[in-house]
Amino acid sequence: MAAIAGWIAGTHGAADEGALQAMLGTLAHRGVGGLVGYFQRDRRRQAVLGASLHDPAAQMALSLDGRIANASELRARLSAHGFRFTGESSEEVLLRAYQYWDKDFVKQLRGAFALALWDARKDRLLLARDRFGEKPLYLHQKGEALYFASEAKALLRAGIPARVDPDALGDYLAYRYVPGPRTLFAGIRKLPPGCAAVWQHGKLHEARYWSVPDRAPYVKNANARPLEGFLATLEEAVALHPAEGILLSGGLDSAVLLALAAARGGRPQTFSLGFEGDKASELPHAAQVARHFGAVHHEIVVAPHELVAHLEYMVACRDAPLSRASDLALCRLAAEAGRQVKSVLTGDGCDEVLGGYRRYALAARLIAPFLGASGRGASAAPLKLEAAPPPAPRSDADPRASALRRALYADQTTHLPDELLERNDRAAAAAPVDARMPFLDHRVAEYVSGLPDEQRVRGLTTKRILREAAERLLPTTLRKPVKAGWRLDVAGWLRHELRDFTLEHLQSRASLTRQYYDAAALDTMLAQHFRGRKNHGAALWTLLNLELWHRTYAPG
Repeated sequence: MAAIAGWIAGTHGAADEGALQAMLGTLAHRGVGGLVGYFQRDRRRQAVLGASLHDPAAQMALSLDGRIANASELRARLSAHGFRFTGESSEEVLLRAYQYWDKDFVKQLRGAFALALWDARKDRLLLARDRFGEKPLYLHQKGEALYFASEAKALLRAGIPARVDPDALGDYLAYRYVPGPRTLFAGIRKLPPGCAAVWQHGKLHEARYWSVPDRAPYVKNANARPLEGFLATLEEAVALHPAEGILLSGGLDSAVLLALAAARGGRPQTFSLGFEGDKASELPHAAQVARHFGAVHHEIVVAPHELVAHLEYMVACRDAPLSRASDLALCRLAAEAGRQVKSVLTGDGCDEVLGGYRRYALAARLIAPFLGASGRGASAAPLKLEAAPPPAPRSDADPRASALRRALYADQTTHLPDELLERNDRAAAAAPVDARMPFLDHRVAEYVSGLPDEQRVRGLTTKRILREAAERLLPTTLRKPVKAGWRLDVAGWLRHELRDFTLEHLQSRASLTRQYYDAAALDTMLAQHFRGRKNHGAALWTLLNLELWHRTYAPG
């Protein structure tokens, strides 16, 4: 990981040069060497360079956050076209790829990345983000000036005022996260996944270079052996995203990744987290899977209430309220893994790409006759606090696509990048550890999207093709997953460990968000919850985290 931060100014200038170091300091946890800043002085455009790579001869500089998985392949292709390389860095490959393919070079990339490339000869700044949005990139425009950073907090250090976006606030209360490109900060937005933005001659042009394939209807292909093709594609993705460790749950996703990684040789280290006194813990099954493949296994057992102490810290890391209490458990697991290894594989994205949620079966079987072009039916299933938040409605899916594909598309373009991947990025950066997600390799997504719906969801069976793959890779005793998730008693926390904390944040005069609500209704909810008459855990957790965000950033 490396931080990206900086700006490019128009004729009227922007922040002073010292703000660049403030931005970098805010992002120090993401690593050093990933800084590019631009400013205007005496009507001559100059670049402040602390970039990942600076090529004075070509008058280009580049910062990269993430990893280009196919860098070796690209180096070989570019060498065949006459390019010479002085080192082994991905940044040098990116500069030469840009010189050869110009702005379209991003279409050649695989992996999780965000990048900023400055081409002084063309007076051009190019910003890009990976296809699913594993790596973040935030933007703020002010006249002809464009500010950019890996995290929103860095933009605030450049003098951008912290103000609440009321529309985004409504989104947060509806979905428990803010669908992109908006953020809770007015004037700060995300560069969407799969997009590149070009600033040139004082103007910004944004274009999508890749779209989630489930947006379109299924087109019949000639693939007669879908399982073999899926396994070959996933094996290639694992090979392109090697890691020292694996975050191992009790589910099939991470077990299949471990099987493929172990087949490549070596002894990967595995990491699993569970809670004291949890009778339905995933830990025994995860340990059994690790032993079968000869992994060096690490079990982290914590008391759930221990996680509460990290709540304010994680809100500050996230730049957003924690929509799910399990974010705290993920942060602890990533931190423990980061003490042993520098990189880990995770099964994240598998459910959204392969169809792992029960609501997909609901969409396919029950909602399909009632779906219109918007695909709103994907969020109709009732939710519990630790379930995935509902996807924000999408209106740009092809109306001819199946109900299942539209439900997948809604998740892949809202909940996945703006909630799941965002929290994963912050937890990994805080550890620090590089989290790699083979199921989100775009070749995997494109392959499974080219299969009939029943290869992903048939009846009530979800992730069908992954279950077939498990039959090839896992012994019979390990094929039945023990996927219980991290069950956290948020309602109990609010009644006990967080009772006084919650009252002070939501009911006192010091509250910054009480003005948003009907105070009498909120007080009634608090009283009912604390007396055990009703469980308002999900709603109160949502409101408490919004208050914490306000206190962290003091937005107007």
